[in-house]
Amino acid sequence: MSYASLAGLAPEYGLYSSFVGVMIYALFATSKDVTIGPVAVMSLQTGNVIARVMEKTNNEWSAPVIASALAFICGSICFGIGILRLGWLVEFIPTPAVSGFMTGSAITIAVGQLPKLMGVKTIPTNANPAYKVLIDFLRHLGTAKLDAAFGLTALFFLYAVRSFFQWLPTRYPKTARVAFFAAVIRSAFVIIVLTIASRIWLGSYNPKKYPISILLTVPRGFRHLGQPNLDPKLIADMGSELPVSVIVLLLEHIAIAKSFGRLNNYKINPNQELIAIGVTNFVGPCFGAYAATGSFSRTAIKSKAGVRSPAAGWATGIVVLIAIYALTGVFYWIPNAALSAVIIHAVFDLIASPRTLYKFWLVNPLEFFIWLAAVLVTVFTTVENGVYTSV
Repeated sequence: MSYASLAGLAPEYGLYSSFVGVMIYALFATSKDVTIGPVAVMSLQTGNVIARVMEKTNNEWSAPVIASALAFICGSICFGIGILRLGWLVEFIPTPAVSGFMTGSAITIAVGQLPKLMGVKTIPTNANPAYKVLIDFLRHLGTAKLDAAFGLTALFFLYAVRSFFQWLPTRYPKTARVAFFAAVIRSAFVIIVLTIASRIWLGSYNPKKYPISILLTVPRGFRHLGQPNLDPKLIADMGSELPVSVIVLLLEHIAIAKSFGRLNNYKINPNQELIAIGVTNFVGPCFGAYAATGSFSRTAIKSKAGVRSPAAGWATGIVVLIAIYALTGVFYWIPNAALSAVIIHAVFDLIASPRTLYKFWLVNPLEFFIWLAAVLVTVFTTVENGVYTSV
Protein backbone atom coordinates (compact mmCIF):
# COMPACT_ATOMS: atom_id res chain seq x y z
CA MET A 1 0.00 0.00 0.00
CA SER A 2 2.96 2.33 0.69
CA TYR A 3 4.39 1.72 -2.76
CA ALA A 4 1.01 2.24 -4.42
CA SER A 5 0.88 5.73 -2.88
CA LEU A 6 4.42 6.29 -4.20
CA ALA A 7 3.10 5.44 -7.68
CA GLY A 8 0.25 7.94 -7.29
CA LEU A 9 -2.39 5.21 -6.98
CA ALA A 10 -4.95 4.29 -4.33
CA PRO A 11 -3.68 1.83 -1.66
CA GLU A 12 -5.68 -1.14 -2.94
CA TYR A 13 -3.65 -1.28 -6.16
CA GLY A 14 -0.59 -2.22 -4.11
CA LEU A 15 -2.51 -5.11 -2.58
CA TYR A 16 -3.69 -6.31 -5.99
CA SER A 17 -0.11 -6.23 -7.30
CA SER A 18 1.17 -8.15 -4.27
CA PHE A 19 -1.44 -10.87 -4.69
CA VAL A 20 -1.30 -11.42 -8.45
CA GLY A 21 2.48 -11.15 -8.68
CA VAL A 22 3.37 -13.98 -6.32
CA MET A 23 0.57 -16.27 -7.52
CA ILE A 24 1.43 -16.03 -11.21
CA TYR A 25 5.21 -15.96 -10.80
CA ALA A 26 5.24 -19.26 -8.88
CA LEU A 27 4.00 -21.07 -12.03
CA PHE A 28 6.92 -19.94 -14.22
CA ALA A 29 9.85 -19.16 -11.93
CA THR A 30 13.33 -20.68 -11.83
CA SER A 31 14.21 -18.92 -8.55
CA LYS A 32 12.80 -20.41 -5.35
CA ASP A 33 13.42 -17.23 -3.39
CA VAL A 34 12.22 -14.28 -5.47
CA THR A 35 9.01 -12.57 -4.40
CA ILE A 36 7.21 -10.52 -7.07
CA GLY A 37 5.25 -7.44 -6.13
CA PRO A 38 5.28 -3.64 -6.04
CA VAL A 39 8.76 -2.23 -5.36
CA ALA A 40 10.11 1.24 -4.67
CA VAL A 41 11.97 2.07 -7.90
CA MET A 42 9.32 0.68 -10.26
CA SER A 43 6.61 2.45 -8.25
CA LEU A 44 8.54 5.71 -8.60
CA GLN A 45 8.86 5.13 -12.35
CA THR A 46 5.15 4.33 -12.64
CA GLY A 47 4.32 7.54 -10.76
CA ASN A 48 6.58 9.55 -13.08
CA VAL A 49 4.94 8.04 -16.18
CA ILE A 50 1.47 8.76 -14.81
CA ALA A 51 2.38 12.39 -14.02
CA ARG A 52 3.91 13.03 -17.45
CA VAL A 53 1.14 11.37 -19.45
CA MET A 54 -1.57 13.19 -17.51
CA GLU A 55 0.24 16.50 -18.00
CA LYS A 56 0.77 15.83 -21.72
CA THR A 57 -2.86 14.83 -22.34
CA ASN A 58 -4.49 17.31 -19.95
CA ASN A 59 -5.78 14.48 -17.70
CA GLU A 60 -7.44 12.60 -20.54
CA TRP A 61 -6.44 9.29 -18.93
CA SER A 62 -6.81 8.42 -15.23
CA ALA A 63 -3.85 7.20 -13.16
CA PRO A 64 -5.08 3.56 -12.87
CA VAL A 65 -5.67 3.35 -16.64
CA ILE A 66 -2.13 4.59 -17.37
CA ALA A 67 -0.59 2.30 -14.73
CA SER A 68 -2.35 -0.84 -15.99
CA ALA A 69 -1.47 -0.09 -19.64
CA LEU A 70 2.16 0.51 -18.67
CA ALA A 71 2.34 -2.79 -16.79
CA PHE A 72 0.73 -4.70 -19.67
CA ILE A 73 3.05 -3.27 -22.33
CA CYS A 74 6.21 -3.68 -20.22
CA GLY A 75 5.16 -7.25 -19.41
CA SER A 76 4.57 -8.01 -23.08
CA ILE A 77 8.01 -6.68 -24.03
CA CYS A 78 9.73 -8.72 -21.29
CA PHE A 79 7.77 -11.79 -22.39
CA GLY A 80 8.88 -11.24 -25.98
CA ILE A 81 12.54 -10.89 -24.94
CA GLY A 82 12.28 -14.17 -23.01
CA ILE A 83 10.54 -16.03 -25.85
CA LEU A 84 13.22 -14.86 -28.31
CA ARG A 85 15.92 -16.11 -25.90
CA LEU A 86 17.59 -12.71 -25.60
CA GLY A 87 18.06 -12.88 -21.85
CA TRP A 88 21.83 -13.15 -22.34
CA LEU A 89 21.84 -9.41 -23.07
CA VAL A 90 21.29 -8.79 -19.36
CA GLU A 91 24.76 -10.22 -18.66
CA PHE A 92 26.31 -7.16 -20.33
CA ILE A 93 24.69 -4.61 -18.02
CA PRO A 94 27.46 -3.58 -15.58
CA THR A 95 26.96 -3.43 -11.82
CA PRO A 96 27.91 0.27 -11.47
CA ALA A 97 25.13 1.23 -13.87
CA VAL A 98 22.56 -0.74 -11.88
CA SER A 99 23.86 0.46 -8.52
CA GLY A 100 24.05 4.08 -9.69
CA PHE A 101 20.46 4.50 -10.80
CA MET A 102 19.21 2.42 -7.83
CA THR A 103 21.08 4.69 -5.41
CA GLY A 104 19.85 7.84 -7.15
CA SER A 105 16.29 6.48 -7.18
CA ALA A 106 16.47 5.61 -3.47
CA ILE A 107 17.56 9.16 -2.62
CA THR A 108 14.79 10.58 -4.82
CA ILE A 109 12.17 8.36 -3.16
CA ALA A 110 13.35 9.15 0.38
CA VAL A 111 13.38 12.90 -0.25
CA GLY A 112 9.94 12.71 -1.86
CA GLN A 113 8.52 11.07 1.29
CA LEU A 114 9.81 13.75 3.69
CA PRO A 115 6.77 16.06 3.24
CA LYS A 116 4.36 13.22 4.11
CA LEU A 117 6.55 12.17 7.01
CA MET A 118 6.34 15.66 8.53
CA GLY A 119 2.81 16.60 7.41
CA VAL A 120 3.97 19.34 5.01
CA LYS A 121 1.24 19.44 2.35
CA THR A 122 2.21 22.34 0.10
CA ILE A 123 5.06 20.67 -1.79
CA PRO A 124 4.58 19.00 -5.20
CA THR A 125 6.74 15.87 -5.34
CA ASN A 126 5.60 14.13 -8.53
CA ALA A 127 8.12 14.30 -11.38
CA ASN A 128 10.17 17.00 -9.63
CA PRO A 129 13.95 16.50 -9.19
CA ALA A 130 14.96 15.42 -5.70
CA TYR A 131 17.02 18.53 -5.01
CA LYS A 132 14.04 20.82 -5.72
CA VAL A 133 11.77 18.77 -3.46
CA LEU A 134 14.37 18.95 -0.67
CA ILE A 135 14.77 22.73 -1.01
CA ASP A 136 10.99 23.25 -0.99
CA PHE A 137 10.63 20.92 2.00
CA LEU A 138 13.21 22.82 4.06
CA ARG A 139 11.60 26.11 3.07
CA HIS A 140 8.17 24.94 4.33
CA LEU A 141 9.37 22.91 7.31
CA GLY A 142 7.77 25.43 9.65
CA THR A 143 4.34 24.29 8.46
CA ALA A 144 4.88 20.70 9.70
CA LYS A 145 1.87 19.20 11.50
CA LEU A 146 1.16 16.47 14.05
CA ASP A 147 1.92 13.86 11.37
CA ALA A 148 5.58 14.41 12.29
CA ALA A 149 4.99 12.84 15.73
CA PHE A 150 3.88 9.60 14.08
CA GLY A 151 6.41 9.68 11.24
CA LEU A 152 9.52 10.48 13.28
CA THR A 153 8.54 8.00 16.00
CA ALA A 154 8.13 5.26 13.40
CA LEU A 155 11.44 6.09 11.70
CA PHE A 156 13.36 6.18 15.00
CA PHE A 157 11.82 2.87 16.10
CA LEU A 158 12.65 1.14 12.79
CA TYR A 159 16.32 2.15 12.92
CA ALA A 160 16.65 1.46 16.66
CA VAL A 161 15.21 -2.05 16.35
CA ARG A 162 17.37 -2.87 13.33
CA SER A 163 20.53 -1.62 15.06
CA PHE A 164 19.77 -3.61 18.20
CA PHE A 165 19.12 -6.88 16.37
CA GLN A 166 22.21 -6.40 14.20
CA TRP A 167 24.29 -5.98 17.36
CA LEU A 168 22.70 -8.86 19.32
CA PRO A 169 24.12 -11.75 17.23
CA THR A 170 27.63 -10.27 17.48
CA ARG A 171 27.37 -10.51 21.26
CA TYR A 172 25.28 -13.71 21.42
CA PRO A 173 25.80 -15.74 18.19
CA LYS A 174 23.12 -18.30 19.07
CA THR A 175 20.45 -15.62 18.77
CA ALA A 176 21.24 -14.90 15.08
CA ARG A 177 18.16 -16.58 13.56
CA VAL A 178 15.76 -15.25 16.19
CA ALA A 179 17.27 -11.77 15.83
CA PHE A 180 16.79 -11.85 12.05
CA PHE A 181 13.08 -12.62 12.23
CA ALA A 182 12.54 -10.21 15.13
CA ALA A 183 14.10 -7.48 12.97
CA VAL A 184 11.99 -8.52 9.99
CA ILE A 185 8.68 -7.86 11.77
CA ARG A 186 9.66 -4.34 12.86
CA SER A 187 7.75 -2.67 10.01
CA ALA A 188 4.58 -4.64 10.74
CA PHE A 189 4.91 -3.97 14.46
CA VAL A 190 5.29 -0.21 14.10
CA ILE A 191 2.34 -0.02 11.67
CA ILE A 192 0.12 -2.04 14.04
CA VAL A 193 1.02 0.04 17.10
CA LEU A 194 0.58 3.39 15.35
CA THR A 195 -2.67 2.25 13.72
CA ILE A 196 -4.07 1.35 17.15
CA ALA A 197 -2.90 4.70 18.51
CA SER A 198 -4.48 6.49 15.56
CA ARG A 199 -7.79 4.66 16.04
CA ILE A 200 -7.96 5.43 19.76
CA TRP A 201 -6.97 9.07 19.34
CA LEU A 202 -9.03 9.93 16.25
CA GLY A 203 -12.15 8.02 17.21
CA SER A 204 -13.80 11.12 18.71
CA TYR A 205 -12.91 13.46 15.82
CA ASN A 206 -15.08 14.50 12.89
CA PRO A 207 -13.75 12.55 9.85
CA LYS A 208 -13.48 15.83 7.94
CA LYS A 209 -11.26 17.38 10.62
CA TYR A 210 -8.69 14.71 11.47
CA PRO A 211 -5.52 16.43 12.77
CA ILE A 212 -3.30 13.94 10.94
CA SER A 213 -3.44 12.31 7.50
CA ILE A 214 -4.58 8.67 7.54
CA LEU A 215 -5.07 6.11 4.80
CA LEU A 216 -8.90 6.29 4.89
CA THR A 217 -11.16 3.90 3.01
CA VAL A 218 -9.57 0.92 1.25
CA PRO A 219 -12.22 -0.92 -0.81
CA ARG A 220 -12.86 -4.53 0.12
CA GLY A 221 -12.22 -7.21 -2.51
CA PHE A 222 -11.26 -6.78 -6.16
CA ARG A 223 -13.07 -3.66 -7.38
CA HIS A 224 -11.11 -3.04 -10.57
CA LEU A 225 -11.31 -6.29 -12.50
CA GLY A 226 -11.26 -6.02 -16.31
CA GLN A 227 -8.99 -5.80 -19.29
CA PRO A 228 -6.52 -2.88 -19.44
CA ASN A 229 -7.24 0.02 -21.77
CA LEU A 230 -4.79 -0.30 -24.68
CA ASP A 231 -5.99 2.64 -26.72
CA PRO A 232 -3.38 3.38 -29.44
CA LYS A 233 -3.40 7.05 -28.46
CA LEU A 234 -2.57 6.16 -24.84
CA ILE A 235 0.26 3.90 -25.98
CA ALA A 236 1.60 6.70 -28.19
CA ASP A 237 1.40 9.16 -25.28
CA MET A 238 3.55 6.94 -23.05
CA GLY A 239 5.82 5.66 -25.84
CA SER A 240 8.86 7.69 -24.82
CA GLU A 241 8.60 6.35 -21.26
CA LEU A 242 8.57 2.66 -22.21
CA PRO A 243 12.31 1.93 -22.75
CA VAL A 244 13.41 3.01 -19.28
CA SER A 245 10.35 1.37 -17.66
CA VAL A 246 11.23 -1.96 -19.27
CA ILE A 247 14.89 -1.59 -18.24
CA VAL A 248 13.96 -0.91 -14.61
CA LEU A 249 11.45 -3.79 -14.57
CA LEU A 250 13.74 -6.48 -15.92
CA LEU A 251 17.00 -5.19 -14.45
CA GLU A 252 15.84 -5.18 -10.85
CA HIS A 253 14.28 -8.61 -11.16
CA ILE A 254 17.21 -10.36 -12.86
CA ALA A 255 19.73 -8.74 -10.50
CA ILE A 256 17.82 -10.01 -7.44
CA ALA A 257 17.25 -13.49 -8.89
CA LYS A 258 20.93 -13.90 -9.79
CA SER A 259 22.10 -12.60 -6.39
CA PHE A 260 20.02 -15.10 -4.42
CA GLY A 261 20.87 -17.88 -6.87
CA ARG A 262 24.56 -17.35 -6.11
CA LEU A 263 23.83 -17.06 -2.38
CA ASN A 264 21.90 -20.34 -2.24
CA ASN A 265 23.93 -22.24 -4.84
CA TYR A 266 21.55 -22.60 -7.76
CA LYS A 267 21.30 -21.08 -11.22
CA ILE A 268 18.44 -19.18 -12.73
CA ASN A 269 17.39 -19.14 -16.37
CA PRO A 270 17.24 -15.46 -17.41
CA ASN A 271 14.95 -16.22 -20.36
CA GLN A 272 12.49 -18.12 -18.18
CA GLU A 273 12.61 -15.35 -15.56
CA LEU A 274 11.77 -12.75 -18.22
CA ILE A 275 8.86 -14.90 -19.36
CA ALA A 276 7.73 -15.16 -15.72
CA ILE A 277 7.68 -11.41 -15.06
CA GLY A 278 6.21 -10.87 -18.53
CA VAL A 279 3.22 -13.13 -17.83
CA THR A 280 2.88 -11.64 -14.33
CA ASN A 281 2.61 -8.12 -15.72
CA PHE A 282 0.21 -8.77 -18.55
CA VAL A 283 -2.11 -10.87 -16.37
CA GLY A 284 -1.87 -8.56 -13.32
CA PRO A 285 -3.62 -5.53 -14.86
CA CYS A 286 -6.73 -7.66 -15.41
CA PHE A 287 -7.00 -7.78 -11.59
CA GLY A 288 -6.19 -4.10 -11.12
CA ALA A 289 -2.46 -4.56 -10.50
CA TYR A 290 0.25 -2.20 -11.69
CA ALA A 291 3.84 -3.06 -12.70
CA ALA A 292 5.47 -5.59 -10.36
CA THR A 293 8.97 -7.04 -10.26
CA GLY A 294 11.33 -8.74 -7.81
CA SER A 295 11.48 -7.27 -4.30
CA PHE A 296 14.87 -7.44 -2.57
CA SER A 297 13.60 -7.15 1.02
CA ARG A 298 10.78 -9.68 0.68
CA THR A 299 13.04 -12.05 -1.25
CA ALA A 300 15.64 -11.85 1.54
CA ILE A 301 12.99 -12.79 4.11
CA LYS A 302 11.86 -15.81 2.09
CA SER A 303 15.44 -16.94 1.52
CA LYS A 304 16.30 -16.69 5.23
CA ALA A 305 13.10 -18.54 6.11
CA GLY A 306 14.40 -21.52 4.12
CA VAL A 307 11.78 -21.81 1.37
CA ARG A 308 12.23 -24.83 -0.90
CA SER A 309 10.31 -23.88 -4.06
CA PRO A 310 8.53 -20.96 -5.78
CA ALA A 311 5.27 -22.38 -4.42
CA ALA A 312 6.09 -20.54 -1.18
CA GLY A 313 4.78 -17.47 -3.00
CA TRP A 314 1.29 -18.93 -2.79
CA ALA A 315 1.41 -18.64 1.01
CA THR A 316 2.16 -14.93 0.60
CA GLY A 317 -0.63 -14.59 -1.95
CA ILE A 318 -3.17 -16.23 0.33
CA VAL A 319 -2.27 -13.91 3.22
CA VAL A 320 -2.64 -10.86 0.97
CA LEU A 321 -5.97 -12.20 -0.32
CA ILE A 322 -7.24 -12.55 3.25
CA ALA A 323 -6.14 -8.98 3.95
CA ILE A 324 -7.99 -7.69 0.86
CA TYR A 325 -11.25 -9.18 2.11
CA ALA A 326 -10.92 -9.10 5.90
CA LEU A 327 -8.64 -6.25 7.01
CA THR A 328 -9.63 -3.25 4.91
CA GLY A 329 -11.57 -1.74 7.80
CA VAL A 330 -8.39 -1.70 9.89
CA PHE A 331 -6.36 -0.14 7.07
CA TYR A 332 -8.56 2.96 7.30
CA TRP A 333 -6.68 4.15 10.43
CA ILE A 334 -3.09 3.68 9.24
CA PRO A 335 -1.23 7.03 9.49
CA ASN A 336 0.27 8.07 6.15
CA ALA A 337 3.33 9.40 8.01
CA ALA A 338 4.01 5.88 9.28
CA LEU A 339 3.83 4.50 5.74
CA SER A 340 6.30 7.18 4.62
CA ALA A 341 8.65 6.15 7.42
CA VAL A 342 8.48 2.54 6.23
CA ILE A 343 9.31 3.60 2.65
CA ILE A 344 12.24 5.79 3.72
CA HIS A 345 13.60 3.02 5.92
CA ALA A 346 13.26 0.44 3.13
CA VAL A 347 14.82 2.42 0.29
CA PHE A 348 17.96 3.35 2.23
CA ASP A 349 19.01 -0.29 1.84
CA LEU A 350 19.23 0.37 -1.92
CA ILE A 351 21.95 2.99 -1.46
CA ALA A 352 25.41 1.65 -2.29
CA SER A 353 27.75 1.33 0.70
CA PRO A 354 31.23 2.92 0.83
CA ARG A 355 32.69 -0.59 0.61
CA THR A 356 30.87 -1.15 -2.69
CA LEU A 357 32.14 2.14 -4.08
CA TYR A 358 35.69 1.24 -3.05
CA LYS A 359 35.36 -2.03 -4.97
CA PHE A 360 34.24 -0.12 -8.05
CA TRP A 361 37.32 2.09 -7.72
CA LEU A 362 39.66 -0.91 -7.33
CA VAL A 363 38.26 -2.62 -10.42
CA ASN A 364 38.54 0.55 -12.49
CA PRO A 365 38.18 4.22 -11.48
CA LEU A 366 35.87 4.64 -14.49
CA GLU A 367 33.40 2.28 -12.77
CA PHE A 368 33.16 4.68 -9.84
CA PHE A 369 32.61 7.70 -12.08
CA ILE A 370 29.86 5.85 -14.00
CA TRP A 371 28.15 5.21 -10.66
CA LEU A 372 28.61 8.83 -9.57
CA ALA A 373 27.27 10.21 -12.85
CA ALA A 374 24.15 8.01 -12.61
CA VAL A 375 23.47 9.18 -9.04
CA LEU A 376 23.98 12.89 -9.72
CA VAL A 377 21.91 12.91 -12.92
CA THR A 378 19.09 10.98 -11.21
CA VAL A 379 19.00 13.32 -8.20
CA PHE A 380 19.24 16.54 -10.22
CA THR A 381 17.01 15.55 -13.17
CA THR A 382 15.05 12.27 -13.47
CA VAL A 383 15.41 8.51 -13.03
CA GLU A 384 15.18 8.07 -16.82
CA ASN A 385 18.12 10.39 -17.43
CA GLY A 386 20.08 8.55 -14.73
CA VAL A 387 19.50 5.20 -16.44
CA TYR A 388 20.46 6.52 -19.89
CA THR A 389 23.54 8.28 -18.48
CA SER A 390 24.87 5.10 -16.86
CA VAL A 391 24.17 3.09 -20.02
